[in-house]
Amino acid sequence: MNKVKAGIIGATGYAGVELVRLLTSHPYAEIAAVSSVSYDGKKLSEVYPNLKKIADHELENADAVIEKCDVIFASLPHGLSEPLAEQCLAKGKLLIDLGADFRMYDEEAYSAWYKRPYSHPELHKYAKYCLPELYRDDVKKAKIIGNPGCYPTSVALACAPALKNGLVKTEGIIIDSKSGVTGAGRNPTQGTHYPDTNEAFSAYKAGEHRHTPEIEQTLSDIAGSEVKITFVPHLLPVNRGIESTVYLNLCDGVTKEQVVEAYEKAYADELFVRMEPLGSYANIKNVRMSNYCDISLHFDMRNNRLIVCSVIDNMVKGAAGQAIQNMNIYFGYDEGTGLMMAPQEF
Repeated sequence: MNKVKAGIIGATGYAGVELVRLLTSHPYAEIAAVSSVSYDGKKLSEVYPNLKKIADHELENADAVIEKCDVIFASLPHGLSEPLAEQCLAKGKLLIDLGADFRMYDEEAYSAWYKRPYSHPELHKYAKYCLPELYRDDVKKAKIIGNPGCYPTSVALACAPALKNGLVKTEGIIIDSKSGVTGAGRNPTQGTHYPDTNEAFSAYKAGEHRHTPEIEQTLSDIAGSEVKITFVPHLLPVNRGIESTVYLNLCDGVTKEQVVEAYEKAYADELFVRMEPLGSYANIKNVRMSNYCDISLHFDMRNNRLIVCSVIDNMVKGAAGQAIQNMNIYFGYDEGTGLMMAPQEF
């Protein structure tokens, strides 16, 4: 089987280098080219010495990556992927965008939260938002894939069975999420500086995080009616991992047994979603360095409430791993190809 030629634009960011790590062991893909504005002309292994003799690719410009590759992963800040998508579309290349440019259905919502309009609105009719467990059938229809955000992935998988089966109300959903520091990206800020994050724990961007409209879009899609949420993220003093605790109000008469059955049925055949036994709690430690999402169910029957805990590795299932999962589906590979590494215990 001929290997698909993969390129990574933004290869020196955290999600970009995670793509490199995963693709180096993918049996049907080869990294043909990588780029980085910050380190143009250097070898990737000079920036990340752990990649010596593994990924010694020279960092080129984005045009060279598009020219040499069949699938291009863009791991860039919002606003930078649309021009790349235009080039990829013209050359018949698949773009998988790990940024925010192709996640929103509605340009008005994107503009409101990201403070800029689409630069190429005509491209969005070719794009599909692809969280595989929910939109698997859309992947092969896409010419541009919008890879979901990390918080939205953990939340959508936490809520989907309950909303899809009408077991919970669409009002009053509260999401309390915690993320490792890599979620803030590689460029340090005062808030992610080691002395400020070590031995610390705090909320940030409460009620105004940019993943809010993406979460609402997906939950509304699942529920079939508008969903508004209260979303509060927090910064954990760890490198990797997201834990989302979601509070949902049960519909009248819904039992624990119905909820458990709905989740078990929804995820029984999903390779990367694992249900915890009742009484256990999903823990970020158990998904570290993997593409798994672990989910645990809890009940506050005094208040008729379902509590769902969902954990992922923000760099893998929340970014690079999910992007490769989408690539696998698009090219007809087994969905778990290159992603079946066991979570790292220590």
